Parts: sequence; structure tokens; C-alpha cells
Amino acid sequence: MQGDYQLPLLPGFSFDQNLGRTHFHRRQYFAKVHEGVYYLSEKADKGDPVIFPSIYARGEAQELPAWVAFDGQRLMFKAYFQETVHERWKTPYQIRVVNISFFLEDGTMKVSEPTVDNSGLEQGILVRRQRIPMPDPVRYRFYDIIDLNVGKEPEIFGRVYKIVDCDKFTRTFLNRMGIAVPDPIKIPKDPHSELHKREMFPKKPQRKVDTRGDFMKYDKQVLRFYGYWDDTDNLYGVVHDLELHYYLTDCTIELIENVPPNSGRDSGPLFLRRMRVPKLFTAIDPIGSGDPFTVLNVMGEDTTHGYYTVDPLNVGKHHQEFYKENELGIGAQLNIFGRTVVITDMDAFTKEYYRQKYGLTDCTPIERPRKGDEICVKVERYIPPYNGFGSFEDSLGNCFRMIPQAPKTDIIKFLHYDKQGFDSHVLRFRAKMISNIPENAGRQFIIRAFLMDDTVSIFELGIRNSGFRRCLFQKRMPVMLPNQEIFVSKKPDYYKPEDFYIGARLNLNDFIFEITSADVYALRYMELHCDKFEKANAKLIMDKLREILKPVYKELVSLYAPPKSDGDDQILPYEKFKEMICKYAGDKIVQHELITLARHYSSHEKKEFHTREYIRRLMHTELLRTIWDDLDRLEEDLHHWDRRRAGFITRDTLYTVLRGARIPVDVELLNSMLDHINKNEEGKLDYNDLLRFMNVKIDPLPPAPPINVKTALWWASEREPDCGAGINWCHFIKDLDIKDEEMNSDEHTKPADTQIVAKC
Repeated sequence: MQGDYQLPLLPGFSFDQNLGRTHFHRRQYFAKVHEGVYYLSEKADKGDPVIFPSIYARGEAQELPAWVAFDGQRLMFKAYFQETVHERWKTPYQIRVVNISFFLEDGTMKVSEPTVDNSGLEQGILVRRQRIPMPDPVRYRFYDIIDLNVGKEPEIFGRVYKIVDCDKFTRTFLNRMGIAVPDPIKIPKDPHSELHKREMFPKKPQRKVDTRGDFMKYDKQVLRFYGYWDDTDNLYGVVHDLELHYYLTDCTIELIENVPPNSGRDSGPLFLRRMRVPKLFTAIDPIGSGDPFTVLNVMGEDTTHGYYTVDPLNVGKHHQEFYKENELGIGAQLNIFGRTVVITDMDAFTKEYYRQKYGLTDCTPIERPRKGDEICVKVERYIPPYNGFGSFEDSLGNCFRMIPQAPKTDIIKFLHYDKQGFDSHVLRFRAKMISNIPENAGRQFIIRAFLMDDTVSIFELGIRNSGFRRCLFQKRMPVMLPNQEIFVSKKPDYYKPEDFYIGARLNLNDFIFEITSADVYALRYMELHCDKFEKANAKLIMDKLREILKPVYKELVSLYAPPKSDGDDQILPYEKFKEMICKYAGDKIVQHELITLARHYSSHEKKEFHTREYIRRLMHTELLRTIWDDLDRLEEDLHHWDRRRAGFITRDTLYTVLRGARIPVDVELLNSMLDHINKNEEGKLDYNDLLRFMNVKIDPLPPAPPINVKTALWWASEREPDCGAGINWCHFIKDLDIKDEEMNSDEHTKPADTQIVAKC
């Protein structure tokens, strides 16, 4: 059905021309480009109105201009031309290669010649971009696509070019236009280039060896060998102990002599300076022999009018071989300028280097020979006994030097155990004094063991109305073990952190202390490093406990097994567990080992030492006593740290804000208060609850009786002994792993509770 073009283009007045069609192909036909040149193209049916956009009338659709459709596209041809040369010998002409560019957007052309080094020609653009007219007799016509192809010879401003090749885009474009492109043509040889292809030596050759690669790879890597030079054949000659250093960066060798004390030789330790050592030494090289090239005087002897050039052949240069790493090894004999040096040993780095690179595994050292009446006796240095003045290390320094120096600190141990954030590397213990004097029986102390230098400090916690004040009892210092001879030459033994544990009795400077407890950090650190602290090694404690409880296992289970609860785990109270271990183990299990087991098998049920209301009473009492009323300023500081007004911040940040606000309370009371503040799922504290906790005007509490906050809350803030309210009985019995044959045989006759415990 044909549409009526007189009808308006409104809904209901148009007809679909595709109704009933089954073929939707485009018609193809050959279009004529030039005389004798046709190409296959596609052209839509003009009677089909579907292709016309609705914004244009029929027959008035616009097409893209050439400068938009072909923007940035050009055809590239490779060509050459022959140029006659009259002033060159044996070369009447030369071949010059050029590139011809045809720009599709406007039909312009450009001819350029690639730059060739040392050609002697002014190369670059030969014909700048422009429309190039055809030569006579063709008039009023410019070069077009059909005039450029492989094999054609266009004449451009009187110079004939032979096109020999084109790039891939040009070949594809011409093929789609219906123009066949022949195969590339070989460019003829240039006689001038062929004549100058013979080998020529540069006037200034660069013969400097580049060793930067070895420097970056082997920087600070030195092979160390030990050897000797036997000079006993000469008068008053001895065997010289030498140390050979081979530098991998530049293959140089350095010899250092180990001169023994009181040998009568005052020469310096450097036996041979760092240099490349030749294998065969005949004479000293003349000056300039090490230069990379030789300079020749080609004209005259007058230095002012003479001319010099570089000898490219290095005539007369002597090649000399030097020692390399593959020629060094145990047993090797090196000729060091006429002296035979024998290598006897090497260090660990050198052994590993030869093992990885050369597969050398046998590195057995050889002994140095001894000649004549040489006696090798190791003389020990006599150290006088300690005189009691200063420390042992200070007195020992007076024996080695005329001007004594301060003892050196183990810097590696200091850096490893120095304070890192909240990891202080200080173990804190609480102890009491053991004395026959009744007044000393109730004295309480805090003992700190510093891991960085094994020093100990003692601080006394003064009890109210006891007659002893709260002060430093012993300054930080190393403490010697008891029952040692002091005034001897041997260095005495000192207490180490491994000697401190709960239940231990220590003699610290003639005072007997018994450690009663430890803070959580000390317990946790000792458990994490149980290889050094045997009292905190749960595996070793269970092995010892297994041997103790094996004969009484049946009685232990029947007496102390907790009843089966609704849950899966059976909980044994901590006091009951302590009673059981003390009953069967006695003194074989110390209190620290008992706490280690309780922490390891804890049911994670924490018990409160002080309630929230009691801590709040203490806080209100301290705030009212010091007349502190800056709660609004504290709230502003908290809002500064919580920009999003989430209401929760971390404990460390909250502690920093409280300390910055100068809250007039003890640090232990602050920590106890933070322990009772509400938390969210991420472990952050609710500072709004903190503000309500510290507000003395809302829900005030009666004042608390006066106490020593430092003494009463120091351990309470640490959750002593952090072993929970109960012990997981099933896990303890499973790890105990005691198999009783009688229990297995009488399993059916036992009570139900006992059978369940045995299965756990």
C-alpha cells in the first residue's frame, strides 16, 4: 500500500510501509568514481521513507561534511626519488626515501624525508602541506586519491617520486573504495651508502666499563676469608695472621693483619690497601696504563701546535688478569705481589654465598702451621676481685682501661623491651614482707620487674595508722641472688623476670618478700611467653597435674564433679577448684600455676569486686571534696572529639579527655569508673552515661567513708586474678586425659552424673 503524501503526518493518517515485507536488505550497485574506476556502494531506496528522520522533510536530509567525517585521517605512502650528484666520487646519484601524506579532509598533500644521522643533507619537510596541482598538459586539476597508489610515479613540482609501499590503513581504505593496491616494491640500493658501509673506528670510543649494575646488586656485600702468610724462612720471620676482604661491587681485595698484643710489631693493621690484585706481578705499571683508551700525537712535537687523537686499536696495551671470586676458597694459595697467602677459613656469609652460587658444601677449615718453638697457649685475663665500690660493672671497667668508661647497655634488648604504646614490658606484683618483727608482718608492697634491663623496684603501700608511710622502698636497680660470694672475680648472678611468680619467696637485699598476686598484664604477658615462664605454661602444668591426679582420679571425679546443668558446660566454682588442687597436689602446685589453670579453663563469668553504686559514691565524694564543677566544659571537650554526635568514643580517647580536663581524682578511681560505663557492640563507651555518672546534682548519693583509693582500687581495676567465677569442668577433664580401666569396666554401674562427667 502506497502512502498518500497529501495527508498530514498525524496519528491515524499514516501507513506502515513494512507490513507484509519479508526482505529488509539494502540494494547494492556500482557507482562511478572516475573514468574506468568503479566501486561497490550501498544506497537506500529513495521511495522508502523510513530512512528519513522526522526533523527533515523528504529529500532534504543533511550529510556530514568531509572535514568532519574525515577529520584526522590521512593516507601514508612510502616513496623515493633519485637525485644526481656530480661532486661525489664513484657515486653519480643517490636514493632518497620520503613519506607522502594525503589528508582526506581537504585533499592536501605533504612530502617529508625521515632524518638520517650523518647524511650531510637538509632533511625534514620537502613539500609543505598544500593542494598540489597536476603537471602539464593537465590543467586546473589537483592530485586526488585515484592518482596515488603503489607503483605510480607522481610528479610534484618537477621532481618525480616512485611510490613503493603504503601503511595498513591506506591499503584497507583504498580496497574498500574499490581501488586495488599492488604489493610493495623493493627500494633500490643507494651507491653512496653502500660505499660507506665499511667498518670505521670512532675517533673517541667510549670504553669505560659500566659497573653500576654490580654496585646496585652487591652493594655492602663483602666476602671475608681468614688466612696466613708464612715468613719463617726469613730471619726473624713469623707466621702472619691475615684477614682477606673481597668486595663484590668492583672485585677489589683488601688484606688486614691481626697483630697479637705485645708482639713487638707496631705496624698498622692494613697489610694491603683495597685494590685489584693481579695474578702475575712483574713490574709496576707505568702512568696511564689504567686509562680506558690511548692518546696518540699525530702531528709534530710542539704541544701548542700539535694534534692528538684516540688510538681505536689500543696498540701496545697489555692485558692483565686479576683475582676473582671463583678463584678464592679454603686451601687456595694467592700470590700477593710475591707473597704466598694461604686461605684457611671463611665466615658464615661467605659460606652461604658459595653454597648458593657454586654449590660448595664442604667448608672444613684448615689449621695454621706452627714453626720452631712457637707455643699456642690461651692466656686468660686476670680480673681482680670485686672491692665493693659501685656496681660490679663499674669496678670492672677500671681493670681494662686507664680512663674507665661507663658500662655499655644492651641496646638490642633495650629496643626490644622498651615501652611500645600500652605494652610497657613491666611486670607488677603485689607482695608482703615476711619478718619476725610483728610490725612488719602487715606491710604491703608493689614489686616491679623491668624486662628491658632486668632491674627491680619496690614501692610500699602504706596502710593507714600503721606507722609506715607510702613511699619508694627500693629504687630501680639490679638485685643479686642471695648466698653468693661478693668479693670475687666472677660476675654475680642477678634476679631475672623468670624468678617472679605468685607464691614465690624472694630475698631482695636481705628482705624476705612473698608475692601474693599480679596484675592482668603480668599474667597475660607470662602466658603469652610461656616458653620463658614455666609457671605460666598451661601444658607443662597439666602434664605435672596428670601424674599427681592419676592415682586419685576416681575419687576426684566422684567428689568434685559439678551436677549436670541445662547447658552443655558444667561449671565448677573457683573456690571449689582451688580446694581440689590444694587437697591432692599440696605444695607441688604453686599458686601461680593454679591461677594459670583457672584463667585457661575459665568459664568467662566475671565477678564484680565493687559495684557501680559504690564507685559512683567514691567519685561524688572526691568531686565534692575538691569542689570541682566543670561538667559543662567536660561535655564540650567530649563533643569536640565526637564530631558526628554518635555518643560513643573509645576508652583511650575518653581517658585522655578526662586527664586533660584535670579531674581531681586518682587514676585508679578513673579506671574503675570507666570499667562501669555502658558500652556498645564495638566496645566504645557511652560518654553521656559518663556525664550522668559524674553529675552530683542528679540522683546524689551519700558520701562514702574515707579510704585509701590507691590501695583499695589498684587491684580492683585490674580484675584480680581474672580467672572468672568458675571453671569449665568438661574442658578441664578432657585435657587432663586420664583413662581409668576400672572406671571403664564399671561404667554401667556408676551413677548417672558420674558417667556424664567421665564422658566429658
